Amino acid sequence: MTASYETPVVLDRREGPYGEVALRRHGELLQIIANGCFLMDTSDGRSERLLVDAALAALDGRPRPRVLIGGLGVGFSLAHAAADPRWGRITVVEREPAIIGWHRHGPLAELTAAALADPRTDIVEADLLAYVNETSTTFDALCLDIDNGPDWTVTEGNDGLYTPPGLAGCARALAPGGVLAVWSARPSPEFEGTLRNVGFQQVRTEEIPVARGVPDVVHLAVRPG
Repeated sequence: MTASYETPVVLDRREGPYGEVALRRHGELLQIIANGCFLMDTSDGRSERLLVDAALAALDGRPRPRVLIGGLGVGFSLAHAAADPRWGRITVVEREPAIIGWHRHGPLAELTAAALADPRTDIVEADLLAYVNETSTTFDALCLDIDNGPDWTVTEGNDGLYTPPGLAGCARALAPGGVLAVWSARPSPEFEGTLRNVGFQQVRTEEIPVARGVPDVVHLAVRPG
C-alpha cells in the first residue's frame, strides 16, 4: 500500500524586516516558516505551555506576576497564559509584523482571539534583545521562544540574546527573584553554564518528551534578589 502525503499550501508569504516569513497549512496544521527554516506548528503545544507553567511555578505564589513572552509564534504560550487568572500583565514581544497580523486578522486568530481580547494582554512589535535592553518595565517572568534554541537560532542576530551581554539585558528586565525560562529544541549544557556565569541562580532544565529524537527542553534560571 502506498502512503499518501498532503502537500503544504502556502497561505501567505511576506518579506519581513529579518527576511522571508511564510504561513502554511499542512492538512489540519498551520506552520510558520522563516527564511526556509521550520519554526513551529499547531500540532501540539505541550512545550510552549510548559514554558509558561514552569515559570509561574518557580515564582512560588507571587501575586499577579507580570510575564513577558518573547515570540508570539502560533500563540500557544500566549493563549495558555491568558487562560490562567493568576497572571497579571501579559506582554508579548514579536518582531515580525506578519505574524502579528496572522493572529489579529488571519488564520491564527482562531487560536488567540480570546487571549488578544484579554485586557491583560499587550502585543509589542519589537526585536526582543533591543526591547529588554531599552524597556524601563520590569517583569516577574521572561518566557522566551524566539529560536529553535540557544544553539540553533533563526537569524544570526539572535545569537546575542544567549551571550553574557544578552542575558544581562534579560536580568535587568526581571524583578528580583524573577524567572527566566527559555525554550529549546534540545538541551544545551553550554547555555546552562553561561546562565550560571552571568549570575543566575537555580539553573535547571525540564524535558518535554517527543515522539522521536532528543526531547524539547525548557531552561530555567532565577535572578538573585
